[in-house]
Amino acid sequence: MKVAVVILNWNGKALLEQFLPSVIQHSERADIYVADNASTDDSVAFVKTNYPDIHIIQNAENGGYAKGYNDALKHVEADIFCLLNSDVEVTSGWLSPIITQFEADADTGIIQPKILDHKDKSKFEYAGASGGYLDKYGYPYCRGRIFDTLEEDQGQYDDITDIFWASGACFFVRSKVFFELNGFDEDFFAHQEEIDLCWRARSIGYGIKVVPSSVVYHVGGATLQEQNPKKTYLNFRNSLFLLLKNLKGKDLVPVIFSRMLLDGLAAIRFLTQGKGSHFFAVFKAHLHFYARLNHFRRKRILPKNSLKHYQITSIVWGYFVNRKKTYKEHTIEY
Repeated sequence: MKVAVVILNWNGKALLEQFLPSVIQHSERADIYVADNASTDDSVAFVKTNYPDIHIIQNAENGGYAKGYNDALKHVEADIFCLLNSDVEVTSGWLSPIITQFEADADTGIIQPKILDHKDKSKFEYAGASGGYLDKYGYPYCRGRIFDTLEEDQGQYDDITDIFWASGACFFVRSKVFFELNGFDEDFFAHQEEIDLCWRARSIGYGIKVVPSSVVYHVGGATLQEQNPKKTYLNFRNSLFLLLKNLKGKDLVPVIFSRMLLDGLAAIRFLTQGKGSHFFAVFKAHLHFYARLNHFRRKRILPKNSLKHYQITSIVWGYFVNRKKTYKEHTIEY
């Protein structure tokens, strides 16, 4: 299988300096690309000067993660795309088990590796851990990470298993699947577009898996820090877009209504914590959701065989009320 590792870059010279060497050292089976999202620093010149064998794709504008990859992947020929964040350190042999899984199962469309925290390599990392899921109200969580609780990696999630979504930090996808689904939804800009793509892939019969024998280390928040209100805005807005696009009809109103109430409680919590900018970010997210309601309703194209893909229980209730902090404490029901 021909594999292309495609790193999306925006003003990330320092990250490329730090993490490109590991990608080059351990990716002998792949072609490596840097897809630049109209950077204004000298990161492209840095790559050209120091790594002349790396392919460079220069996008005309910064369209975020979604449009950035949609534009770049039109210029990449490969069977498997690996969409890799610029703040990820890869490890020896990381590609082999992923390729083996794709070769062994033609129905597997998307895969992620085990993602550990670069700052503390004994722990899972927030954006993906050992595979992602959604609860009843569309809250994402992972094997190894629920809300802000990160578990230590003790091999408890080292089995290859089906997951609901794969992390955009290190996202392997068959090129034919990516283009069959018309890529990422560019209206998301950044955050949760990979969950949307996974949901659509599952709806037409493709499997999504985590292969934990492949290990990478992710810094996280290198482009948008966790305390940035824009990150809060995008996450709350895009969660609603995600549900509106993909929920089955009978679930649409009750789930979104409940989710918006829960968002309101989260906004009040931000206010009590003195995070007024995050409170207004949630408010702005809901306003923009209403403004684009009809636009996203027109995107609802659900297959007749669409399955109920989200968990019927609430991870919010289990975590905050029942104090269940780890993945294994929760009953996963679909």
